[in-house]
Amino acid sequence: MSRRSNRNPYAQIEWQAHEKPMLPGSPSTPVHPNHKRIAFGIIGLLISITGALSNALVTANLTNLQGSFGAYASEIAWLPAVYVMGNISINLLLVKFRQQFGLRIFTEAFLVLYVLVAFFHLFVNDLSSAIIVRTAHGMVGAALSSLGIYYQIQAWPAKHRLKALTIGICASQLAIPLARLFSSELLQLDEWRGLYLFELGLALVSLGCVLVLKLPPGDRIKTFEKMDFVTFILMAPGMALLCAVLTLGRIEWWTETPWLGVCLALALVLIVAAVLVEHNRKNPLINTRWLSNGTMIRLGVVMILIRVVLAEQNTGAIGYLQQIGLLNDQMQGLALAILAGVVCGIVVCALTINPKHLSWPIVTSLVVMLIASLMDAQSSPLTRPHNMYISQFLLGFSSTFFIAPAMLLGIGGVVTQPKNLVSFVVLFGMSQNIGGLMGSALLGTFQTWREKYHSSLLGDQLSQLSPWVTERLSQYSSLFASQIGDSTLLSAQATSQLQSVATLQANILAYNDVYYLTAALSLTTLMWVLWRLTRLRYVNWRQAKLNASESLSPQREQATTEK
Repeated sequence: MSRRSNRNPYAQIEWQAHEKPMLPGSPSTPVHPNHKRIAFGIIGLLISITGALSNALVTANLTNLQGSFGAYASEIAWLPAVYVMGNISINLLLVKFRQQFGLRIFTEAFLVLYVLVAFFHLFVNDLSSAIIVRTAHGMVGAALSSLGIYYQIQAWPAKHRLKALTIGICASQLAIPLARLFSSELLQLDEWRGLYLFELGLALVSLGCVLVLKLPPGDRIKTFEKMDFVTFILMAPGMALLCAVLTLGRIEWWTETPWLGVCLALALVLIVAAVLVEHNRKNPLINTRWLSNGTMIRLGVVMILIRVVLAEQNTGAIGYLQQIGLLNDQMQGLALAILAGVVCGIVVCALTINPKHLSWPIVTSLVVMLIASLMDAQSSPLTRPHNMYISQFLLGFSSTFFIAPAMLLGIGGVVTQPKNLVSFVVLFGMSQNIGGLMGSALLGTFQTWREKYHSSLLGDQLSQLSPWVTERLSQYSSLFASQIGDSTLLSAQATSQLQSVATLQANILAYNDVYYLTAALSLTTLMWVLWRLTRLRYVNWRQAKLNASESLSPQREQATTEK
């Protein structure tokens, strides 16, 4: 490997065949001894989990943080929302930053920033400053996901590079079940500061590991243009406003909060303006023509739909258990089941991934999601975490089994045209982040709507003319008779208790409707994917038959001439 000229930092290095980086901005892949490969693999997992845990710890403990900050539900919801805002926006520039300034600066600069942001998190005293710090965390955390993948690639030989990519991409999915396992203990240290102290510790360990074991260098090219920042100035606030609408819509309610409509209109204007700017550029930051071809559109739609279905895990199952009053320490068994499913999904995907059959893991994941949703749809007032172990294990499995194949389906166009890398990163990041927000918004809104519907039906049946109602009121009166002596108060308490039970039943019926909705979405997406695969196979078969007949025609003509 020759050295790069000091006068020209963008001069290409002459790599050996096995060392050549796949794309500008990615590291070279020299041969490492086994002990160094193991170290790269461990550090890659540590970095991926560190970056993902930042948001997972907050998401898993929103209720506790709401009490610590003394905030309303609509106010505390800004914490995960601004994290996604920062994460999506910075992805527009991160790839080019890495390509132009090199991996060394990228790795060390962003990890130092991550440590500083985690450190200043400890001094946050109000919700406003917490929102600002969470936005910065989202920006810096976006760099750690790609960094974890690069470290993982160094841990595997060339023939197992796809396995490394699978582990690197899927490792971040371990964060949410891990956060639900031990975050309760962290909260006991110093309330919300216990979470951030743990996060700071992980960031410092990751920084130390990266400084000790550095990534091999890669190629650098000059990529930034002035118009890139115009696109960023338009796209970043547009996506941020869209994230705000998707997060707060079901809490503030869509039709009752005027500022949601204003934000949505501004978001559309800004995003459309950014797309128009990019569409007319000679060297666009986002290649709209490439993203608008049928293959990429279908891939993006499928990934978003899968993310919407997977939102059933947090918005559906976990939401239901929190509805009946369970906390994270009472759902540790369920978190272990989800964690086991995620690990199994990573292992099975790494062992079975095949570049020639990347669509079938997506089909398998959709089938598994369909089965899991139908299992959860049988919930009742007696359903508890242990009743959901199998279904949530299946959802955890499918959440990681499809990601790497889906990403590899679109990365082929990036390898042949490296300028499309930013476009693909934006597509993949938006499908995951926006898909997750859309899933929570859709399922949460649907659950609220169905709960009101079932409550109205049950309320119509709660007449004291019904013998079932009078019997239940009598039971509740007997239950509270030893505590309440006044007959009027006793009757009011019995009625209130009956209404609470009816509301709980309406919520359970609504959650069952949510599970049926995710099952329907899974089935619809599955049928669409299978139809596309069948049609593609038929077109290929027909083309092969046509080519075979054309190749035989000259031979037949020659035989006729000879006769």
